[in-house]
This record gives sequence, C-alpha cells and structure tokens, in this order.
Amino acid sequence: MRALRLTAALLLLLGLPGQAQETPAAAAEPAALPERFRTWLEEVSVLITEEERKAFLALAKDYQRQAFIDRFWRERDPYPDTGRNELRDHWEERVTIARTRFRNLGDLRSKVLLLNGPPTLWKPFNCRATIFAVELWVYQEGSDRYRQPFLLMFLKRGKTYSLWHPVEGFDSLVDFDKSAACNPQESRLFNSAVAWMRERADFTYLSIFDAVLEAPRPASREWVATFNTYTTDLPPAAETFPARLGLEFPGYYQNRTVVQAALAVPASVVAVGELGGHRSYNLLVTGEVLSGPDLFDSFRYKFDFPAGQVAGAELPLFFQRYLRPDSQYTLLVKVEDLNSGRFARIEQPLAVPRVASQEIPPPADPQVAEALAEANRALASGETTVQLVPPIGALLTGLVRFDTLVTGDGVAAVSFWLNDEPVFTKTKPPYSVELDLGSFPRVHTVRAKALGTLGEELASDELLVNIAGNRFRVRLVEPQRGRVYKKSVRARAEVEVPKGEAVERVELYLNDQLVSTLYQPPYVQPMILPEGEPLTYVRAVAYRPDGGFAEDLVLVNAPDYAEEVDIQLVELYTSVLDRRGRPVAGLGAADFRVTEDGKPQDVRRFEQVSDLPFHALILLDVSASMAPRLEPAKAAALGFFRQAVDRQDRAGIIVFNDRPYLAAPFTNELAAFGSGLAGLKAERGTALYDSLIYSLFYFSGIGGQRALILLSDGKDEASRFTFDQALEYVRRAGVTLFTVSVGVEKKEAEAKKGLARLAEETGGRSFFLASTEDLPATYAAIEQELRSQYLLAYQSKNLARTRGFRVVEVEVDRPGVEVKTLRGYYP
Repeated sequence: MRALRLTAALLLLLGLPGQAQETPAAAAEPAALPERFRTWLEEVSVLITEEERKAFLALAKDYQRQAFIDRFWRERDPYPDTGRNELRDHWEERVTIARTRFRNLGDLRSKVLLLNGPPTLWKPFNCRATIFAVELWVYQEGSDRYRQPFLLMFLKRGKTYSLWHPVEGFDSLVDFDKSAACNPQESRLFNSAVAWMRERADFTYLSIFDAVLEAPRPASREWVATFNTYTTDLPPAAETFPARLGLEFPGYYQNRTVVQAALAVPASVVAVGELGGHRSYNLLVTGEVLSGPDLFDSFRYKFDFPAGQVAGAELPLFFQRYLRPDSQYTLLVKVEDLNSGRFARIEQPLAVPRVASQEIPPPADPQVAEALAEANRALASGETTVQLVPPIGALLTGLVRFDTLVTGDGVAAVSFWLNDEPVFTKTKPPYSVELDLGSFPRVHTVRAKALGTLGEELASDELLVNIAGNRFRVRLVEPQRGRVYKKSVRARAEVEVPKGEAVERVELYLNDQLVSTLYQPPYVQPMILPEGEPLTYVRAVAYRPDGGFAEDLVLVNAPDYAEEVDIQLVELYTSVLDRRGRPVAGLGAADFRVTEDGKPQDVRRFEQVSDLPFHALILLDVSASMAPRLEPAKAAALGFFRQAVDRQDRAGIIVFNDRPYLAAPFTNELAAFGSGLAGLKAERGTALYDSLIYSLFYFSGIGGQRALILLSDGKDEASRFTFDQALEYVRRAGVTLFTVSVGVEKKEAEAKKGLARLAEETGGRSFFLASTEDLPATYAAIEQELRSQYLLAYQSKNLARTRGFRVVEVEVDRPGVEVKTLRGYYP
C-alpha cells in the first residue's frame, strides 16, 4: 500500500497519463503594474509562493516593489555571508538560456533548467522507436538541487513536455516493433539511460524528482508578513496625533555617520493600556529611509513606558541609524499608538554630514544632547573596537594563533584571556598571541581586551573555540563591564544565529523595565539612567521566530564587591522505561529524586515533554563493512525523518568511513535530507571515534532536546582519538546517544560493550539487531522515547569552582522501571 501511495503521489506531481494535474488559478495582475515588474513576476514564477505573489501585487509604490524584490532574493541567498547572491546571478543567466532555447518560461524543461542549471549532455532522440519525442538530460556532476549524478527524460505529449519515470512502464515509452529503425549509436545511449533509470525505480529516484523540482524556499517563512508591517503608509481614514522629530549627528561608526533621532510624543495625546494590573504607554515606530527613488533602510522599534513613571509632558523615543556621510535622503517615520490605534507620520529631507571628532554639528536639541552626551562619548571620539579573528579549522588543539583587528585611537595594549584567566598582554601591534588549547578538543573562551594608557578597558571581544556554527547567542558589547556611567549609557548588542536562521527581535531592558524592542540591526539603544539608583543593569534578550531565546546582562556602576553570578540550571532529559522497554507516563515531580555527587538537589522545573522540538543527527557508517546493509539503512533513516520530524524539529546526516563529512545539515525539509542519503557508497575503513567527536561538535551551541543516532558495527580502524577520549567528549557534550548495530557477531563483544557504554553515559540506549528488517521498528522506538521524556532542571548546590566531572543520578519511586539520563556533566 505504501508503494502504491508513493506511485500515486509521483504521478500527481509529474502530471503523467491517467491523472488530472491541477493548475492553480493565477492572481489577476493590475493593469498599472510597470512592465519591469510584470517581467520579474514571470521570471520568478517557479520560485515565488502564492503568499509572496499576492503581497507583491498589493504594493502601491515602485520603491516598495523594488525593496520587495531585493528582500525576495536575499531570503533565498544560499551563501548570505558572501558579497554576491549566487542564486540571483545564476537565475538571471538561466532565464536568458531558457527564453532562447524554449521561448516559454512555463515549459517544464524551463523549470528544471532554472532550478538545476544546464545539463552536461542535452540529447534529443529522433528514433522512431520512441512513442513520443524524447529529450535526455544528463547531469554528470549533479546540480544545485541534487548533488549526485542523475538523468532525466522528457517526453513531449501533445504540445507539452513531462518527465518520464520507470513506474509508468517501458511500453509507454518504446515501440519494440520499430526498435530496429534506430541509429545504433543513439540506440546504445538510449538503452543505457533506460537501464540506469530502471535500477533506480525505488525511493532513490523518487528523491531525485523531489529534489530537482523543489524550489529553494526563503530562509524565513514569515518574511512577507514582516515586510508588510514595515510600511510607513497610514491606513485609510486613520486618526492622527502630533509628534516632533529632532535629529543629531553625535559621531560615526566605522565609515557611517550615526544619525540619532529623538521623537517627542505628548503624553496627553496617547492612550494608556492595562494588562494584568500593569498600566503603560505602548508605541510602535516604523521608519523608511529613501535614497532617491529607492529604499535604502527600514527599521522598527517598540517603546514601552510605565504610566506611573513618566516624568514630564512628553514621551521621549530615541533611536539610532548608521547612514552614508555626505548623502541626501528622505526620512519617513510612522508612530503608532498600540492602545488607541491612532498614528503620527513625519516625512522630511535628511542631509547626512561627514562627522569627525573635531567638527561635530551643533545639537538641534541641547537638552537631549546633554542627556545623551555620556552615551555618545565613544562615538564622538571615534569608535574603538577590538575583534578576534576566528582561526581556521574545527576541533582545534595544541598551540593556536589568535589575531585581532583593532580600530580607533588610544589603544596602548591588548590583553588576552583564556577561560577567564589572563594569559598575555601585548603592548604593540600586531596584537596576536599563541594559546595552548591542550591535546583534547574542548570548548574554550578566548577574550581580547583593548586597554588605554592607564590600563582602562576601551573595548573587548569574545570568541568561543571548538563550537560549531549552530550557536544562538546575544552579547552586550556596551555598556562595558566595570566602567562608570552617570547619566546615560548606549546599549549595543551583537547576536549570533545558526546559518539559515533568523532573529525575530531583540529586547533591551534597563533594570526590570523594557526600554525598547528592536526588530533589525544595529541593535543599539541610548538609555537615560535613573537618578538615585547607584546599582543598575542592562539586559538584552534575543528571540528566534520559533520562540527560542538567549540573553545577556551587564551590571552598570557595580561596587567592587558585587559579583555577577551565572545562574545556570542543569537540564536532564530523562527516560523512564518498563521491563519491556516502553516509556512510562504519568509520573509526577514527587516520584523523582536527583543527586549530584551524592548530594540531594531541588528540582526547580519538571514537566513531561511530548511535543518539545528536538535536533536529531544520524551518524551513518558507510565503511566497506556496511555494504550489504547500506540501502536498507538509508531507507530506514528516510522513514524516520518522514515519521518523526515536524515543523519545529530539525534532523541532519553525517556519514563516515575513514573520515566524517556533513551530508545534510539540520533541516526540516525532506528533499534536503533525502539528498544527503542519495549516492552513498560503502567503502574504505572506519574512523568511528573521530566521527563521533565531530558529530557531537556539530551539536555545540544548540540547546534543548538533542539526540545522536549512531548506526555502525562499532569497530574502529582509523581514528586519531581513542575510545577514552571519545567517552570524555560524550560526557561533555550532553547529547543523548542512541547506538544501533546490525549483525554484530559474538566475537565482537568488545565493540558491543563500547557502544553500550557510550549510550549509557548519555541516558540513551543501545540496540543490537539481527537484521536490517528491524531498523524501522528501532527508529520508531527512538522517536517514541524522544516524545515521552521527563525534563528535570535544578540549580546545582555545588558551589565549588572545580571543572571536574560531576556525577548525576536520578531515581524513581516506582518498582520495575529503568531510569536513563545523563551520567553527569562538566560545569
């Protein structure tokens, strides 16, 4: 039945004979739409979603349409860290090829060409043995959408082309009575192509179709909704209120002039909202900066003022943008009172000067300038920065050189710190140092501090070593720890997100009061310090669209005896299994007892998690010994993804033989995951321990529920690291490990013992299967366990600053059950 459903789905996808192919109704385009935008819609018809199309057609102004197009491509940039958008460049080249070769961009061949690029071999067949006109496309090196070599065969049925798949049968393709009429050379090529496709008439070829026909999706599914809310246009018949805008140019940042805006809104014209007894003013500021006819910058800030703490007749709204000096702009600002639904709108020309420390323009509002003078002092004298350059390579050990980039005047030395301990101070450039990271790959914190002539800290930077690019983190660069501020501070946060992820917003707090919410970088906010409060703190909280968050806090003007304490909860994802290995549900917090190094701990958080998002990584052995089991192992992994991975979950693949490599990064897209399984070949030796450490390294920076599923026979032949070092890394990673082996012989008891111990240390399980037929049930059991765990969190009562391993034990007051969780952790 499953095979029939897959076949039916494939036929629907390709529009093959016997199936009705549904064509979505096209939205009517307004007659007033300029030709260049109509042309763009035609060229991206394969890429654009219906939501994006409707949003584009609803735009009224050309600068908004052009900004939409730029954002559309940016959301699909495969390498956003580079200076060019590879997809956009390739797409425009391929549009030209498709128009020249096929004339019609709606042709299926045009779609495949646009998504995958031109094939290596492009061969039409004129042989009378084929029932339809046939074009064979050969991608010898794979394509953008599918990384392995593959073939495609297009059939012309009537006036349109469709893709042929072996499930249609060969009688639909070839008239065998006329086969002798073929050119021998063409016949050999045609038969070779058919034979290649017949061998892959299973899920492998289905995954090829999935990949080559699936358009790259935008990085953020919510970007259209966000774009629509950034307009400064007022709704029809909107009620308005007055507001005043003042502009300052307090300094510069890198090669841009800092434009500081001070919006003043009379408190008497806006409403007070009340929620849970808390009364506040709530204002949303949306802005656009036009450079000629084009949108140069857009921004959004949300400001909240407690009604009882507003001093004065006006609500002050401060924000900063970085704009090009010696440039003319138009500034549009919309202020929305979220409690009354009324608006203010300001539009004015903006001439941005070139600012140097000796020629700062006089302030337009002296009172505001005086209040924020201290916050802007660093800008007025030129920005002093120090930036650590990440060294090349992963899993760094031994002596490693760290370089810095230093800007600004007054830097007399750079001090280097390793794991909160001072190591070396360099008094002249180049400001670099070699640090000993030890013989084992651990996570290290490297910090560089730029010092002035009196030894005062001017700027600092921090770098985490041996951590993958999956970290979500926010760090307050300003205010600086240990510096004294009297009247104002400039809060500046930097956010790190995993590749392909996005930041939804950053909230900046002064003490417990939310000052502003920023929806785009730079995450900068000037703040007035409260009078009479010597101890103050600034807090930044960054949020992802899925609700995940990270935060940082800096004490301002803290006394010497004050100490920032990192209160970190130890999280234990715990499985409770009955005698048959099935999860036990219905337990309460009182049923659990937690000890650390033998000392009882108080559970601060307890819940049974059934729908918590998880990150799962499949570590697949593709060494020569796995050859007879590789295909069913791939099918079972694909089945696990289809069954277990939901919208908020992520899964990836690392394959290994004598070295590991990332086949599919964390994703929730079936085509991306399936392409990582395609074209694998079992060969060479086995570096199990190296690959295990590499896989756990890939998890670094990811929080929450994490699982590594290792499918291997457990033998290691080529690793640089030993079993004991792998065990140590497993303990430090905090990732639940499930080990799965098929057909391991009794004489390989040592390998089985090692796999079992690795799993037990993490609270996972080990499975030793007699046949690959048991793989689907094993993956189902792993999924059930991930969806049926208990989350216990406690704050350790161990106040010692030792970095040694802390043993954790969890017991349940229930007879006949087995409890599985982390054996311990390193603080």
